[in-house]
Amino acid sequence: MSTDLAETGPPGSGPAGSGPAKVLFAAPDRLWADYREVLPAALAEAGVAAELSRAHPPGDVDWIVHASGPAPLDFSPFTRAKAVLSLWAGVEGITANPTLRIPLARMVDDGLRQGMVEWVLGHALRHHLGTDAQVLRQDGVWRRAAPKLARDRPVAVLGLGELGLAAALALSAVGFPVTGWSRQPKEVPGLARCLSGRDGLDAALEGAEIVVLLTPLTRHTENLMDAARLARLAPGAVLLNPGRGALIDDAALLAALDEGRLAHATLDVFRVEPLPPDHPFWAHPKVTVTPHVAAETRPASAARVIAENVRRGEAGEPLLHLVDRKAGY
Repeated sequence: MSTDLAETGPPGSGPAGSGPAKVLFAAPDRLWADYREVLPAALAEAGVAAELSRAHPPGDVDWIVHASGPAPLDFSPFTRAKAVLSLWAGVEGITANPTLRIPLARMVDDGLRQGMVEWVLGHALRHHLGTDAQVLRQDGVWRRAAPKLARDRPVAVLGLGELGLAAALALSAVGFPVTGWSRQPKEVPGLARCLSGRDGLDAALEGAEIVVLLTPLTRHTENLMDAARLARLAPGAVLLNPGRGALIDDAALLAALDEGRLAHATLDVFRVEPLPPDHPFWAHPKVTVTPHVAAETRPASAARVIAENVRRGEAGEPLLHLVDRKAGY
């Protein structure tokens, strides 16, 4: 691991006598170049005296900035660390780590939120308007067939967390009647319906023409879209998955597409990433693959989120975006 280190912040900006906070960057090598300058700058802007490094001795580390790498990190040597601050919104790769005994904060960032809204809205409108068919039919034949209006196409958004809620409200603003579903009851002004629980999930899916998957991946949501639930959708429905690959039973999805019960699936996330070149999704005429770009963490804005949590922790204030370890998100 590199010994790169950056010091930031005015002397004495941390707790009296404590010296600069030691921030460990525990993330894959490819991310270091993106954060080695913007994260110290964000910490300095937040007024935090800190030393960012990839090689602090474990016993000296105050804060761990984390993104999953090839092997799970053993957190037990970090005896004075105050929290793990994730660079990702999804934290299923770390919540089950038995060595993690300190608070975990996930990434909630306006860049992630805006990116997700744009991806969901763009692909929902693409399918709603029949853009693919129009592009393929540039054959000189004048086919005057207007699509139905958005208000006549029911949409279900599964998951009403930070990203799901933003996507659901954006779809509703365009005119789609949106049913939002979450495991726990929620009331969201602006949506046609908000449902919860197992019965609510079946009701949300019944007759939906576009379904957006944005639930966290937990033991309750793995294979959420199985053959039975796919069968509840309207004939010719479209499935959009920018959430987690394992939310879908892949074999059931391919069967529904092959049998014509679903018109298309646009998928941004997969059980194995990068998606293997020989995976059937790549060649399927009714599947669009996008390479996990729906809600990319953008270093400049993500660094400000990390810096604010370090500032809060050093000042004795509550941290933002803490994960409920039992719930998994």
